[in-house]
Amino acid sequence: MTDKDKPVPEDDDLPDDLDDLDSELDDEDDEEEASDDVVEGAAVFPEIPEELGIHPLMLGIIHAFVFLDGSDPDVVSPPAAGEAMEYLATYLQRLKGDELRRAKEDMEAMVGYAKAEKWPKQYVLFLKSFLADVGVTE
Repeated sequence: MTDKDKPVPEDDDLPDDLDDLDSELDDEDDEEEASDDVVEGAAVFPEIPEELGIHPLMLGIIHAFVFLDGSDPDVVSPPAAGEAMEYLATYLQRLKGDELRRAKEDMEAMVGYAKAEKWPKQYVLFLKSFLADVGVTE
C-alpha cells in the first residue's frame, strides 16, 4: 500500500493547540511579519538561525504547519490546509530511534532559542508541544 492509498487522519485527530495557532499568531504584531514580502493574512513563523543546527527538514515542517494552520482562509483553503497538516503529522509519527531523538533535541534547541530571544509565549508553547500535538510519541 502506498502513502497515497493510506487513509488520512481526520481533522478532529489533530490537537486543539494547533487549531488555536491561527488566533494566537493573528494577535501578534511582529515586525518581521509586517514585511512587504509577506502576503496579508499569511502566518509566518520567525526565522530560526542556521547556527542552531536544527535539521532543515524540521524547520520546513514547523514553518509549513504555522503557515497552513495560521493563515487566513483567503490565503489558504482550510480544508486543503487541514489535509496537508494531517499528512505532515502522519509522516512525523514515523520518526523512530535516532531520528526521533534528533527531532526532540531540535525542538528543545528551538524552545531555548525562543526563550532567549524573548519570543511571545504562544510561540514557545507551540514549539514545546509541537511533537506531542501531532501525535509523535516515544
